[in-house]
Amino acid sequence: MIINWFGQSCFKIQGEKATLVTDPFDKTYGLKMPRLAADIITSSHDHNDHNNTKSVKGIDEKEPFIINSPGEYEVKNTFIYGIPSFHDDKQGKERGSNIIYRIEMDGISLAHLGDLGHNLINGQIEKLEGIDILMIPVGGTYTINAKQATEIISQLEPRIVIPMHYNLPGLKLKNKIEGIDAFCKEFGACPKEEINKFKITKKDLPQDDLKVVILQP
Repeated sequence: MIINWFGQSCFKIQGEKATLVTDPFDKTYGLKMPRLAADIITSSHDHNDHNNTKSVKGIDEKEPFIINSPGEYEVKNTFIYGIPSFHDDKQGKERGSNIIYRIEMDGISLAHLGDLGHNLINGQIEKLEGIDILMIPVGGTYTINAKQATEIISQLEPRIVIPMHYNLPGLKLKNKIEGIDAFCKEFGACPKEEINKFKITKKDLPQDDLKVVILQP
Protein backbone atom coordinates (compact mmCIF):
# COMPACT_ATOMS: atom_id res chain seq x y z
CA MET A 1 0.00 0.00 0.00
CA ILE A 2 1.20 3.49 -0.88
CA ILE A 3 -0.32 6.59 0.74
CA ASN A 4 0.10 10.13 -0.62
CA TRP A 5 -1.29 13.33 0.89
CA PHE A 6 -2.07 16.50 -1.08
CA GLY A 7 -3.22 18.84 1.70
CA GLN A 8 -6.46 19.31 3.63
CA SER A 9 -8.06 15.84 3.86
CA CYS A 10 -7.10 14.61 0.41
CA PHE A 11 -5.18 11.33 0.20
CA LYS A 12 -4.51 8.76 -2.48
CA ILE A 13 -4.43 5.24 -1.09
CA GLN A 14 -3.07 2.79 -3.62
CA GLY A 15 -3.57 -0.87 -2.81
CA GLU A 16 -2.91 -4.08 -4.67
CA LYS A 17 -6.32 -4.18 -6.36
CA ALA A 18 -7.80 -0.71 -5.95
CA THR A 19 -6.90 2.97 -5.69
CA LEU A 20 -8.97 5.24 -3.45
CA VAL A 21 -8.94 9.05 -3.23
CA THR A 22 -10.39 10.89 -0.24
CA ASP A 23 -11.85 14.42 -0.17
CA PRO A 24 -10.49 15.97 -3.39
CA PHE A 25 -10.47 19.79 -3.29
CA ASP A 26 -10.62 22.54 -5.92
CA LYS A 27 -7.93 25.10 -6.77
CA THR A 28 -9.63 28.03 -5.05
CA TYR A 29 -8.01 26.98 -1.77
CA GLY A 30 -4.50 27.81 -2.94
CA LEU A 31 -3.12 24.28 -2.97
CA LYS A 32 -2.25 22.41 -6.12
CA MET A 33 -4.44 19.42 -6.82
CA PRO A 34 -2.58 16.94 -9.05
CA ARG A 35 -4.26 14.93 -11.76
CA LEU A 36 -5.50 11.81 -10.02
CA ALA A 37 -7.13 8.60 -11.14
CA ALA A 38 -8.97 6.23 -8.82
CA ASP A 39 -11.40 3.34 -8.61
CA ILE A 40 -13.10 4.85 -5.56
CA ILE A 41 -13.62 8.38 -4.25
CA THR A 42 -14.86 9.17 -0.75
CA SER A 43 -16.18 12.59 0.22
CA SER A 44 -16.68 13.35 3.90
CA HIS A 45 -19.00 16.33 3.37
CA ASP A 46 -20.36 18.71 0.76
CA HIS A 47 -17.84 21.58 0.95
CA ASN A 48 -15.69 22.52 -2.04
CA ASP A 49 -12.42 21.64 -0.35
CA HIS A 50 -13.67 18.07 0.16
CA ASN A 51 -16.05 17.18 -2.66
CA ASN A 52 -14.37 18.03 -5.98
CA THR A 53 -14.97 14.52 -7.31
CA LYS A 54 -15.02 15.65 -10.95
CA SER A 55 -11.28 16.37 -10.75
CA VAL A 56 -10.50 12.66 -10.31
CA LYS A 57 -10.65 10.39 -13.34
CA GLY A 58 -11.47 6.72 -13.39
CA ILE A 59 -9.06 3.89 -14.13
CA ASP A 60 -9.23 1.80 -17.32
CA GLU A 61 -11.89 4.09 -18.77
CA LYS A 62 -14.30 3.29 -15.95
CA GLU A 63 -15.89 6.06 -13.89
CA PRO A 64 -14.79 6.04 -10.25
CA PHE A 65 -17.28 4.80 -7.68
CA ILE A 66 -18.22 7.82 -5.56
CA ILE A 67 -19.15 7.42 -1.89
CA ASN A 68 -20.63 10.46 -0.15
CA SER A 69 -23.12 9.03 2.33
CA PRO A 70 -23.03 6.70 5.33
CA GLY A 71 -23.37 2.97 4.74
CA GLU A 72 -21.43 -0.14 3.80
CA TYR A 73 -19.75 -0.53 0.42
CA GLU A 74 -17.60 -3.09 -1.36
CA VAL A 75 -15.61 -2.12 -4.46
CA LYS A 76 -12.75 -4.17 -5.94
CA ASN A 77 -12.01 -6.09 -2.76
CA THR A 78 -12.07 -2.87 -0.73
CA PHE A 79 -14.63 -2.49 2.05
CA ILE A 80 -15.70 1.00 3.08
CA TYR A 81 -17.91 1.85 6.05
CA GLY A 82 -19.34 5.37 6.26
CA ILE A 83 -20.05 6.44 9.84
CA PRO A 84 -22.23 9.52 10.51
CA SER A 85 -20.74 12.37 12.52
CA PHE A 86 -20.76 16.19 12.59
CA HIS A 87 -18.57 18.99 11.28
CA ASP A 88 -18.94 20.90 14.56
CA ASP A 89 -19.64 20.30 18.24
CA LYS A 90 -23.25 21.53 18.00
CA GLN A 91 -24.86 18.54 16.28
CA GLY A 92 -24.18 20.02 12.86
CA LYS A 93 -26.01 23.30 13.46
CA GLU A 94 -22.98 25.39 12.40
CA ARG A 95 -21.27 23.40 9.62
CA GLY A 96 -23.49 20.40 8.96
CA SER A 97 -22.70 16.72 8.87
CA ASN A 98 -19.46 14.81 8.34
CA ILE A 99 -18.75 11.21 7.41
CA ILE A 100 -16.01 9.15 9.00
CA TYR A 101 -14.79 6.37 6.72
CA ARG A 102 -13.36 3.07 7.81
CA ILE A 103 -11.50 1.49 4.90
CA GLU A 104 -10.39 -2.15 4.74
CA MET A 105 -7.75 -2.66 2.07
CA ASP A 106 -4.86 -5.16 1.67
CA GLY A 107 -5.53 -6.55 5.14
CA ILE A 108 -5.07 -3.09 6.71
CA SER A 109 -7.77 -1.08 8.48
CA LEU A 110 -7.68 2.67 7.91
CA ALA A 111 -9.87 5.40 9.35
CA HIS A 112 -10.31 8.79 7.68
CA LEU A 113 -12.09 11.18 10.03
CA GLY A 114 -12.86 13.86 7.42
CA ASP A 115 -13.63 17.25 8.99
CA LEU A 116 -14.66 15.83 12.33
CA GLY A 117 -15.61 18.69 14.63
CA HIS A 118 -16.28 16.97 17.95
CA ASN A 119 -15.06 14.28 20.31
CA LEU A 120 -16.08 10.75 19.34
CA ILE A 121 -19.09 9.17 21.00
CA ASN A 122 -19.36 5.54 22.09
CA GLY A 123 -20.97 4.14 18.93
CA GLN A 124 -18.35 5.78 16.73
CA ILE A 125 -15.50 4.51 18.88
CA GLU A 126 -16.84 0.95 18.69
CA LYS A 127 -17.04 1.08 14.89
CA LEU A 128 -13.42 2.24 14.72
CA GLU A 129 -12.08 -0.37 17.09
CA GLY A 130 -8.93 -2.14 15.91
CA ILE A 131 -7.90 0.30 13.19
CA ASP A 132 -4.28 0.27 12.06
CA ILE A 133 -3.90 3.68 10.42
CA LEU A 134 -5.69 6.84 11.55
CA MET A 135 -5.93 9.93 9.32
CA ILE A 136 -6.95 12.68 11.70
CA PRO A 137 -7.52 16.45 11.38
CA VAL A 138 -5.46 18.50 13.84
CA GLY A 139 -5.71 22.15 12.74
CA GLY A 140 -8.73 23.28 14.74
CA THR A 141 -11.18 26.10 13.81
CA TYR A 142 -13.06 23.98 11.24
CA THR A 143 -12.22 20.63 12.84
CA ILE A 144 -11.00 19.16 16.09
CA ASN A 145 -7.82 20.76 17.39
CA ALA A 146 -4.50 19.26 18.49
CA LYS A 147 -5.69 18.52 22.03
CA GLN A 148 -8.88 16.81 20.87
CA ALA A 149 -6.93 14.85 18.25
CA THR A 150 -4.56 13.60 20.94
CA GLU A 151 -7.51 12.46 23.06
CA ILE A 152 -9.07 10.59 20.12
CA ILE A 153 -5.76 8.90 19.34
CA SER A 154 -5.63 7.67 22.94
CA GLN A 155 -9.17 6.32 22.62
CA LEU A 156 -8.64 4.49 19.33
CA GLU A 157 -5.04 3.32 19.86
CA PRO A 158 -4.10 3.00 16.17
CA ARG A 159 -0.69 1.72 15.15
CA ILE A 160 0.02 4.61 12.80
CA VAL A 161 -1.25 8.22 12.87
CA ILE A 162 -1.19 10.51 9.84
CA PRO A 163 -2.18 14.12 10.71
CA MET A 164 -4.15 16.11 8.13
CA HIS A 165 -6.14 19.34 7.72
CA TYR A 166 -3.56 21.72 9.17
CA ASN A 167 -2.08 24.99 7.91
CA LEU A 168 0.25 24.84 4.91
CA PRO A 169 2.06 27.49 2.85
CA GLY A 170 -0.33 28.81 0.21
CA LEU A 171 -3.48 27.44 1.83
CA LYS A 172 -6.34 29.93 1.53
CA LEU A 173 -9.07 29.58 4.15
CA LYS A 174 -11.39 32.25 5.52
CA ASN A 175 -10.17 31.58 9.04
CA LYS A 176 -6.67 30.49 10.01
CA ILE A 177 -5.98 26.99 11.26
CA GLU A 178 -3.02 25.74 13.27
CA GLY A 179 0.06 24.19 11.71
CA ILE A 180 1.53 20.77 12.39
CA ASP A 181 3.77 22.17 15.16
CA ALA A 182 0.79 22.65 17.47
CA PHE A 183 -0.11 18.98 17.17
CA CYS A 184 3.47 17.79 17.58
CA LYS A 185 3.86 19.91 20.71
CA GLU A 186 0.62 18.53 22.17
CA PHE A 187 1.21 14.91 21.17
CA GLY A 188 4.96 14.88 21.70
CA ALA A 189 5.95 12.06 19.36
CA CYS A 190 6.36 13.50 15.87
CA PRO A 191 9.26 12.53 13.62
CA LYS A 192 11.70 15.22 12.51
CA GLU A 193 11.54 14.06 8.90
CA GLU A 194 8.62 14.60 6.53
CA ILE A 195 8.18 12.14 3.66
CA ASN A 196 6.41 12.53 0.31
CA LYS A 197 4.82 9.09 0.33
CA PHE A 198 4.31 6.29 2.82
CA LYS A 199 4.64 2.64 1.90
CA ILE A 200 3.23 0.03 4.27
CA THR A 201 2.21 -3.63 4.28
CA LYS A 202 0.32 -5.55 6.92
CA LYS A 203 3.44 -7.35 8.12
CA ASP A 204 5.26 -4.02 8.54
CA LEU A 205 2.68 -2.48 10.88
CA PRO A 206 4.20 -1.48 14.25
CA GLN A 207 3.46 -4.04 16.96
CA ASP A 208 4.24 -2.03 20.07
CA ASP A 209 4.88 1.70 19.78
CA LEU A 210 2.55 4.06 17.93
CA LYS A 211 4.14 5.69 14.88
CA VAL A 212 3.36 9.21 13.62
CA VAL A 213 3.90 9.82 9.90
CA ILE A 214 4.15 13.40 8.62
CA LEU A 215 3.54 13.57 4.88
CA GLN A 216 4.54 16.34 2.50
CA PRO A 217 1.75 17.47 0.17
